[in-house]
Amino acid sequence: MHQIIHSVSQHGYLFLFAWVLADQLGLPIPAIPALLAAGVLSGMGKLSFPACVGLGLLACVIGDLVWFMLGRKYGGKIINLLCRISLEPDTCVRKSSGVFDKHGAASLLLAKFVPGVGTVAIPMAGNSRMNFRTFALYDLGGCILYVLSLMGIGLALSNSIERLESLTAYSSSLGYWLVVLAAIGLLGFRIYQRQKFLHDLRMSRIAPEELLAMLNTGKEPFVVDLRHALDFLPNSQVIPTAMRIDPDELVKQVMAIPRDRDIILYCT
Repeated sequence: MHQIIHSVSQHGYLFLFAWVLADQLGLPIPAIPALLAAGVLSGMGKLSFPACVGLGLLACVIGDLVWFMLGRKYGGKIINLLCRISLEPDTCVRKSSGVFDKHGAASLLLAKFVPGVGTVAIPMAGNSRMNFRTFALYDLGGCILYVLSLMGIGLALSNSIERLESLTAYSSSLGYWLVVLAAIGLLGFRIYQRQKFLHDLRMSRIAPEELLAMLNTGKEPFVVDLRHALDFLPNSQVIPTAMRIDPDELVKQVMAIPRDRDIILYCT
């Protein structure tokens, strides 16, 4: 944290703006440390708090506008791209769609605070054809909450930052390496789980050509369309005879699925 504070202090406002903008555009550079550091430096009198808040807001709004327009133009392609590079690509769309469908535009107020949701909420808003004025209103509110809360925490810590750094300096190297090893182990486990899931998925997957052949030969498989409502909007075509069920309603409607026919599920 000391190094981040030093970097923000040395390079000033432009550095803060570029850091936050890079994070909002999707680069793996989290803006939270920079905003906390700006709050600490504001409390120390080295930076202007209003100026830092203004630049942080400007960077957030610019980044969100870019993703909103990309989502409106390219739709699901952008959302799937973002989810594909995340650590939870198999639940990314479902989780984000669930939050967005439940709370609508209001979800933009807190999306940046929710891991995995903040990444795709903005392009999802564009893909849903949300009115631009509505998007701008809620997104600006979300940016204000995000920037002000983080900088406010930094401002509150400014008087005790030296004491916190002194305590950090006495942390043992053993504890540090335990944290590093735990993080590596968790990441490795998540990767293993994903690879196992993909392997199982490949074993049970049916190609579109195979399904077409089954339909043409009269085998009559029972097809369930599990696309979320937000995924269905830009592409409303359905497979003939398919039954549409929202993923969250699948368990409730399980009795509607016959047991004497081949069951085929498809989503995005």
